[in-house]
Amino acid sequence: MKNMESLEVFYREKMGILPSEIFRKTGHFNVFTMEDYAGPKPAYPMPYSRKDYYKIALIRGPHTVEYADHTYSVETNMLMFANPQIPYNWTPANTQPVGAFCVFTEDYIRGYGNITDYPLYQPGGIPILDLNDEEATQVMEIFNKMFTEIASDYAYKYDALRTQVFELIHKGLKLRPALTIKEVGSNASVRIASLFNELLERQFPIESTAQQVKLKTAAEFAEKLNVHVNHLNRVLKVVTGKTTTKLIADRFTSEARALLKHTNWNISEIGWCLGFEDTSNFIKFFKRENTSTPNQFRS
Repeated sequence: MKNMESLEVFYREKMGILPSEIFRKTGHFNVFTMEDYAGPKPAYPMPYSRKDYYKIALIRGPHTVEYADHTYSVETNMLMFANPQIPYNWTPANTQPVGAFCVFTEDYIRGYGNITDYPLYQPGGIPILDLNDEEATQVMEIFNKMFTEIASDYAYKYDALRTQVFELIHKGLKLRPALTIKEVGSNASVRIASLFNELLERQFPIESTAQQVKLKTAAEFAEKLNVHVNHLNRVLKVVTGKTTTKLIADRFTSEARALLKHTNWNISEIGWCLGFEDTSNFIKFFKRENTSTPNQFRS
């Protein structure tokens, strides 16, 4: 698993520049064409890693994306909403992809709306949209507005650009609605489910063999949330359609597949990181959830 890629590394190694305003207290925003991204060094394939910034990218043409433990083959156009929590990479089929992308820090959007509330940025959401040509043209129009705005001398252009970031997010949601939590039950139930998801996701991704998850069972999560385990299970079943144990198992399985695919750690190390002190128990768990052993999956 590679280390997190910083915004400074992105500019210095891939764009060949390091703008002085990158670390402004108000946060950072910039927008590029894919031709810009070619930079002074070969930028492809992008290394599989987490980034310390958000990115929204429209890439036209066939390519492959590895996002968490999934691999997506895109034949026409892709709109991707990447966030600092999930490692990813993508490899174009052509030497020079066409499209545009913007990058921004959490500070840039803080106080203007919590984008992690949107399904595209929540656990289980689908942040990679396969667009037809008409949809891609509509998205490119928003990016073109960004290019015009950032080149202007308007004093409040970064406020206007922030609005266009949210316009891209809402465009993605309208094109492909992606619900991860059903809008059912009381507000308290939805809040408990959201807090559970937050606790679960906060343990990932695993970046080193010295890192081990702390919360592994339904009872441990319930204790942390200060609710009875039976109540937590009922709430999650109503809100998500899955039991607490199933949600935990699905997320642990997803992380296990990513580690098997993108690291050279041995099976014991991966099992330990996921809270399995006994390697045989991890192998049994993985086989039950995947119908294959860890070694079979890796090969």
